[in-house]
Amino acid sequence: MGRFALVADLGGTKIAVARVNDSGRVTHQLRAPTPAAGGLAVVESLTDLLHRLPARGAGALGIGVPGLAYPDGAVWAPNLRGWERLPLGELLRARFDLPVRVESDRNAFVTGEAWQGSAKGCRDVVFIAIGTGIGAGIISGGQLIRGCGELAGCLGWMAVRDRFLPAYQAVGYLESHVAGPGITRAAARVFHRPLEAREVVKRARQGDAQARKVIAQAGHHLGLALANLVDILNPQMIVIGGGVAGAGNLLLGPARETLRRWAQPLAAQQVRISRSRLGARAGLLGAAKLCFDQLHN
Repeated sequence: MGRFALVADLGGTKIAVARVNDSGRVTHQLRAPTPAAGGLAVVESLTDLLHRLPARGAGALGIGVPGLAYPDGAVWAPNLRGWERLPLGELLRARFDLPVRVESDRNAFVTGEAWQGSAKGCRDVVFIAIGTGIGAGIISGGQLIRGCGELAGCLGWMAVRDRFLPAYQAVGYLESHVAGPGITRAAARVFHRPLEAREVVKRARQGDAQARKVIAQAGHHLGLALANLVDILNPQMIVIGGGVAGAGNLLLGPARETLRRWAQPLAAQQVRISRSRLGARAGLLGAAKLCFDQLHN
């Protein structure tokens, strides 16, 4: 029997766990809502789900978390109540007789895509997750880029210029234009009532011209961010994931156009922009790969 890892992708609304072998095959998978109470209730729910997976053959436990994972396994996760510096690694080591790897979800996402997804075989990759927020996992020269405080990839904070607003309002951070709540706000200006981002995406895919305009504006801002990433990192591949990526080329078409206009020309020719091939499995597979790499070292 091949080696396995028990892994989890922890989010603000759901917990997904899986058993993954060292060739990237998911053999078992479970999901549950993330407890709204936060704190240790989330840890208990996570533990329960993991204990329901077959543990025989498992060599490690890997967890992707929606925030900052410190080297000691503590976690700061702003969308989980009571997780200012929760000692997740320590708590899980007390519950499982396995090595524990706690990692930011963005690093798990990019690792999964580079191992088994759209960027398979690439050594210079950026994964951008666009949902209620925006984060980026970065691999350069085959190595994860972490930054001095494990904060590399906080792409949602990137400053971009909005050509659709007056000059005095024109600079804002990327998340306010491209993430789900930003799309909701933009749609409200067009439709004169609140529309969730997923509804805007649905209308755009059905041919609604106003909804397509909202998504195209988000794509333009995404393209500015992509141009900056291409200029700085010169990646082979940028993979786009998360719920907003469901807009497909309605979002990525304008993004590619803006990228070509603003990025360094040679770097822009070299990079490929693709949607995630793994979807919700990216974080699970990435957490598994990070476990296997740790076992080899």
